[in-house]
Amino acid sequence: MTPQAIETDTVVIGAGPAGLFQVFELGLLEIGAHVVDSLPVPGGQLIELYADKPIYDIPGIPACTARELVDSLLKQAAPFKPQLHLGQEVSALAVQDDGRLAIETSAGTRFLAKAVVIAGGVGAFQPRRLAVAGLERHFDTQVFHRLHDPHALAGQHVVVAGGVDAALDTALALTEPGGQRPASVTLLHRRDVFQAEAGTIARVRDRIASGALRFVSGQPTGLDETPDGRLAALQVTHGDAQTLRLPLDTLVVGLGLSPKLGPLADWGVVLERKQVVVDTGTFQTNVPGVFAIGDIVTYPGKKRLILSAFHEAALASFGIAALVYPDQRIQLQYTTTSTRLHELLGVPHT
Repeated sequence: MTPQAIETDTVVIGAGPAGLFQVFELGLLEIGAHVVDSLPVPGGQLIELYADKPIYDIPGIPACTARELVDSLLKQAAPFKPQLHLGQEVSALAVQDDGRLAIETSAGTRFLAKAVVIAGGVGAFQPRRLAVAGLERHFDTQVFHRLHDPHALAGQHVVVAGGVDAALDTALALTEPGGQRPASVTLLHRRDVFQAEAGTIARVRDRIASGALRFVSGQPTGLDETPDGRLAALQVTHGDAQTLRLPLDTLVVGLGLSPKLGPLADWGVVLERKQVVVDTGTFQTNVPGVFAIGDIVTYPGKKRLILSAFHEAALASFGIAALVYPDQRIQLQYTTTSTRLHELLGVPHT
């Protein structure tokens, strides 16, 4: 049975900083929003790759981690009760006869919206995968692309593959001193050179030196399975063409994320070098009702900065308001003085 479509003012595609701030700006204009993201948690690329790395160029905030920024954006948008639909991609978008947009996700969720905002960074992020034949048989049972709970791997032999922040942060989390730890943790990378924050690399080398973390350099080229089909080991080839067997219970692949445009290319929006062309007055695309902000857009002078996306979200909101409230004159109000905005935000009267 086909699920009934959710009717809403706006669907925001992307729950990164741009998408979350878009929800807030829409809320100030009393426009409701549902948010769809391919990742299982809000925050986008920041949370997946740089969650605990500092950010220094958010206006008015001298320094904060990516996680702190995302938490603050969620709190800021909370008065407007956005509904998040995570772990699913928008797979289809079509303009209806009444001008509304029909949206469907990979999970079968359907929407009818007056506007759509593409705020998906440089595309829907997918984890980079190890190119080892047969490994996909063990996805989500013994092979994972993100670490949900380090304590769940207590007593296991764990291999972490990768040389970027995602892998190194996982290796550090699994070797933190304490009770519930894996029986062993091995960091596997093609060579003894890492692409990560200097402080993270230093901590990883300290753990290796102390014996808490084992390091193996080489390229995974095959796998061993038990007679009942479980993953037993990775076959790793060294630079000297010798192959070693790396036994494991769980493999965590931390190669980072790869952005993919996916079905966006089929929605009729004009693209220029895989980026969406927009009108900088409203950030609407060539498709009526479809807007775009953040790293996915291009226009003369565009800079890929979070603060630029925040500015774009504000302008897009007024463009969307003209569609949602076509017979109203949209007035600019200030949160410092507007009693109506104070009511929407739950600011107590003084």
